Amino acid sequence: MKRLVIMLLIACSAVTTISADPSASTQKKPENVIATLNAIIQKFGNSSGQTYSVNRNPNTGIIESSIKIVPFRCSTNAMQNDNVLNAVAINFPKDEPLSYQFQHIQPGSKQYFLLNVYTNNEADNTSLHVRTHDDQEMWMMCCKNPENPQLRDAYAISWVLSSDKKIANGVIYMVTSLRPDVYEKNFESSKKMFKIVGRVDDNIKDSLYNIYIADSREALYNLKDHEYVACIPVVNKRFEWQTELTKPCVGRLRCIFPDGSLCSAWIDLDFVPGETYNITVHNGYYDEDKDYERRVGRQSGKSLIEPRAAKVVEDTLTLNGVYYKADPEPDDFTKWRKNLGEQQEMQLKIRAERIQMAIEKLGKSYDMIKMYLKGTNDGYMMDVQFKEILKQNQELEAKWQDAIKFFKANGLTPMAYPKVLKEIIEVYTGQLRELDNYYKQHGAMSKAARKVNTYVLKQNEKYMDALEKVFD
Repeated sequence: MKRLVIMLLIACSAVTTISADPSASTQKKPENVIATLNAIIQKFGNSSGQTYSVNRNPNTGIIESSIKIVPFRCSTNAMQNDNVLNAVAINFPKDEPLSYQFQHIQPGSKQYFLLNVYTNNEADNTSLHVRTHDDQEMWMMCCKNPENPQLRDAYAISWVLSSDKKIANGVIYMVTSLRPDVYEKNFESSKKMFKIVGRVDDNIKDSLYNIYIADSREALYNLKDHEYVACIPVVNKRFEWQTELTKPCVGRLRCIFPDGSLCSAWIDLDFVPGETYNITVHNGYYDEDKDYERRVGRQSGKSLIEPRAAKVVEDTLTLNGVYYKADPEPDDFTKWRKNLGEQQEMQLKIRAERIQMAIEKLGKSYDMIKMYLKGTNDGYMMDVQFKEILKQNQELEAKWQDAIKFFKANGLTPMAYPKVLKEIIEVYTGQLRELDNYYKQHGAMSKAARKVNTYVLKQNEKYMDALEKVFD
């Protein structure tokens, strides 16, 4: 009997020891994958292009999210000699049992990949475009975070070979963030959340959708192409997007084709808190959400998209082609314009349209920079765009100078110039914001980017000085 009691005590002790062993219940990290990615960063990583950020809870000091993005570039010979590609192909599958999501996409596949980064602070949420080109190879895995079960650790690598197959350009992603299912559960109960669930017809090649939001129909129509709030990828012919709204708004979906060009048509919708709009896009038309439109949309009597029966005030076209509502007391520019002859008015419109087209072209070039920042972070391709942006700015300056000569030749008064100069300055300040965003995300200013920044600053100062002189 005594012996039996001793054996029971030993058994209980063993059970207690196993239960207390952290390794028995704690999620393990994919050490092989981590070691492989760190080795690539150490040997081939571009430290000047690295992005690294950490968010901690201010009360507990516990990490809520962290993002480490490191571009790398090396010769394929070096990668083969160091067995880098081989190590990726071996160690991702080796650690796959530790993951709850695993994906390997070969070059040639048309499947792109977006990694959403969620935090408890919605303002810090972002999306990482891990795979954006058909010729990229990608490995990715997501695991439970060992310290916090509400968090997810994501590890990914994507790369593309140069046309001669001698150089590999790629990006490594190591991300800790709120688990998507936890994030979505938190917001599903929110009555402020508006969501779009979209499908794309198999016969069309839409790859991305820009989302625009405004408080009114008029404000939506005055938005420029680059003033979108989100760029949503189409994955497996589907796309989804959601945002928290405090009141009904108006919104727009506009497709970006695979070549980066914007579709000439778009879809305007009522964005209503607590609602989901289901849409299927076809070639030249779309299937609307009839129930949505009947309850809260165009057929509900509450729509902000449908024109109201209010009197429309005549629009006034200014220099860069943007329409403004005419003031009760016309400004000096408007008074001057009303006195133009028919031929002069036509010449003004032609100049305005040329300037507007040049500004829109600039906006598309900056949009390409944003796509590279969210995707491959390819410094070479971004420099190609910056060289084009510099050229576009120089061409735009020539068009502005031509317009100013026209104003002077046709008697524009000095007090009418502020309206013109402010619009020019707005274009340059907008570019400075874009350049600042590029620097923050890329971590450094390339030589091509610095040239653009120097030129834009110089032009901005020139027109600021001209504006000040008007009031001297």
